[in-house]
Amino acid sequence: MKVAVIAPHLGSKETDPAVLVIDEAVKFVIPVLSGHLGGANALAGHMATALGATPVLTAASDARQTLAVDLIGRELSWTIEAGHDSIGRASAAVVNDDPVALVQESGSANWWASHANGREFPLPANLRLFARLEEVDSEHFAAVLWISQRAMPAAFAAQLAGRCVTYRPGPAA
Repeated sequence: MKVAVIAPHLGSKETDPAVLVIDEAVKFVIPVLSGHLGGANALAGHMATALGATPVLTAASDARQTLAVDLIGRELSWTIEAGHDSIGRASAAVVNDDPVALVQESGSANWWASHANGREFPLPANLRLFARLEEVDSEHFAAVLWISQRAMPAAFAAQLAGRCVTYRPGPAA
């Protein structure tokens, strides 16, 4: 089947389903669509294990076994507040080893163990941890990943525009 056949049914990264391709020799499982948000990368890993195949993950965060900005807290039912551009900039900063501030004011302190690319890998060295947003000198960071229940302080809203991704842990997270 040609992938083009499904094109009329596709809408956006937020709504598209996971689509995988498995070669005829069953050697490779390749996520073609919706790798992170749709779960195709994780599904490719599971399918490859079940089939004795190799998953072929091409997303930079997967290939480098680093933090996937768009998946932080997903396993813990956290919500994410940021536009495509902010997520893209923050993701690029993480995978390009640019300085990134990680501010955790709420939620499980052990979230990295639940992260899709976490578990046995340490947090990336280019992330600097902070307990409060007010501790961050935004001029020194390409992006800010902010885990909090608070509203963005007005003093930071303009400074962080376009390069902040906010995560909202649920009440029990």
